[in-house]
Amino acid sequence: MVAGIILAAGRSTRMGTAKALLLTPDGVTFVARLIRTLVRGGIDAPLVVGRSDDVRLQAEVDSAGARLVSNPDADEGGQLSSLLAGLRKVDRPGVRGVMVIPVDAPMVMPDTIARLIAVFTETSGPIIRARYRGRNGHPVIFSRSLFEELRHASPDAGAKAVVRAHQDDIINVDVDDPGVVGDIDTPEDYRNLVD
Repeated sequence: MVAGIILAAGRSTRMGTAKALLLTPDGVTFVARLIRTLVRGGIDAPLVVGRSDDVRLQAEVDSAGARLVSNPDADEGGQLSSLLAGLRKVDRPGVRGVMVIPVDAPMVMPDTIARLIAVFTETSGPIIRARYRGRNGHPVIFSRSLFEELRHASPDAGAKAVVRAHQDDIINVDVDDPGVVGDIDTPEDYRNLVD
């Protein structure tokens, strides 16, 4: 089984408003769309990692039928601390890997999720990563074999250090899905998405 974690504990300082609650062109919030996408792609009960005081995110996650996991270390620990907060909740017998995606990549398609899971199942590779036209993107699947490395990664380098350490073993999956390289961080990025 592959578990799913959506990272949504950032402060969205460059955007100026909570990215998770922005609307995609189809009128669904970023977080709700990602929950739906992961479920349609084959992830059972994806988790969303957010802040304990983010009541609006909690309400949106609840209404989308998912569960919010609180990351009390979001400010000090950065994105890695959110990944680890989610990992603590999903790591149980039967989980062979974890798919991680940031909330600012909301336009990934369910077929991409299904394709990455299929490649992981076929290969048991340590890292499975989506790629579009030669550009690496999200989501990324980390095999159980890397869970301990993730837990001991430097907060400064984060999961990228684990990815770099296994650069030669990464299985990049080319997909016809520009959403995997979508990174909606600024108001300009958002205007380009919805215009």
